[in-house]
Amino acid sequence: MTQLDDWSISSRMSEDTKQIIIAIGADIIHRKGFNNTGIQEILKACGVPKGSFYYYFESKEAFGVEVARYFAARLGEKSGHLLKDKSFAPLDRLKNFFRFFRNYFEEQGWSRGCPIGNLAQEMGDLSGPLQVELSQIVNGLVRAVAPIIREAAESGQISESIDPECTAGFIVAAWHGAVLQMKVHKCSTPLDNFEQIVFENILVK
Repeated sequence: MTQLDDWSISSRMSEDTKQIIIAIGADIIHRKGFNNTGIQEILKACGVPKGSFYYYFESKEAFGVEVARYFAARLGEKSGHLLKDKSFAPLDRLKNFFRFFRNYFEEQGWSRGCPIGNLAQEMGDLSGPLQVELSQIVNGLVRAVAPIIREAAESGQISESIDPECTAGFIVAAWHGAVLQMKVHKCSTPLDNFEQIVFENILVK
């Protein structure tokens, strides 16, 4: 085996270890919160030697950025196709998207909430790379929802006078608020109210 082969294998193993730390750390953070999750706790859960964390990440905040990207990628993989499925009318695609998360939250006992929303509530008012990353992710969701609303208006499902970008921003904000209330009350009522108001009072002709 050549030195180049050794380097390639070592590089892959290093990247695999990094991804394991991110995935396991993300799960702990989703349960306990960012500030309540310690680096040593993550490393112990991963079975990675003490001190390895800073080999892969410059700081805990840099790790947080990677976790936020991991959450966004995983959620996108699981639900992004629902917004693109043209076999459904625009509003049905949007409803399917939010119902996917409702079902996920139900499986979690209405407790964990949205991992991105949790991070944003905990860390979003701080300046720095993590705040910037969270802002971009939330804005990305708004940008994903806005074209659906525009398509619904153009197809006659809803009023043409509606502002797609503004309405998308409001709906995403309302959704995060509903998820927060869901966690507090440990029930589906806030999410049910969200769906009723959005699809029966806002997104109408």
